[in-house]
Amino acid sequence: MIKLTSESVKNYAQLARLDKPIGIFLVLWPALWALWIAGDGLPSLKNLFIFILGAVLMRSAGCVINDFADRDIDGQVARTKNRPIATGKISPKNAIVFFVVLCCLAFILVLFTNELTIYLSFGGLILASIYPFMKRHTYLPQVFLGAAFAWAVPMAFAAQTNTLPPLAWLIFLATVLWTVAYDTIYAMIDRDDDIKIGVKSTAILFGQADRAIIASLQVLVVLTLCVIADQAKLGQFYLLGVVSASILFVYQQHLIRLRYRDECFKAFLNNNWVGMSVFIGLVFDSMV
Repeated sequence: MIKLTSESVKNYAQLARLDKPIGIFLVLWPALWALWIAGDGLPSLKNLFIFILGAVLMRSAGCVINDFADRDIDGQVARTKNRPIATGKISPKNAIVFFVVLCCLAFILVLFTNELTIYLSFGGLILASIYPFMKRHTYLPQVFLGAAFAWAVPMAFAAQTNTLPPLAWLIFLATVLWTVAYDTIYAMIDRDDDIKIGVKSTAILFGQADRAIIASLQVLVVLTLCVIADQAKLGQFYLLGVVSASILFVYQQHLIRLRYRDECFKAFLNNNWVGMSVFIGLVFDSMV
């Protein structure tokens, strides 16, 4: 039974990473891209509310199940040793209850959309649930995270248009590529600890080629965003947003050039501005 006190509320907020909203933004930006494009620059207010709140709930749920999966190893990693499950402030059983509650709240939101979106939501739940366990079985957990974060894209198209056109999957692809790039940067922070405890990641897989592969992924993101511009008949403001995102990618490469942990973390956080730049371009494009 979860007992709510001021201290426990603080612990559950920390477990859901509400004190670190970067993950919410990284889930939300592609969903907003999709909603704006699917809605021809004017998505419904209902869908905006659903996907904004849904991003908060499902990112929180993802953090909870991630910490449950990592409960035996978080204490061995400098960055994660003070997480609530690792320190015993929240029991694994209560974490699972919290995860189920968050997923149920998100599903209630989806019930206000349509049948296609409801069906797609089960795919999102599966991806969010299995991602944390992938780092034990594959060096590509970032690909599963990318699919989980990007799943909001087809859901947004389904909610707005009740269809899944090829354009939706192009945005999905751009989001997966982008997520693998920035989460590899994030994984570079823990690489030494992960090697010691046997956790897998693309940062370990790529080794000394990490920066080159991240740069290649970022180039593919930009190219895919340009294809989206052509397919969706987007204009100069969107393309300016893509140019801004490209400049930010170059800045990130500068930050990670020596692979220092603090600089890698700064580069990871910088991706919020990448997503925002593309979104602002879409908004201005829809106003002209």
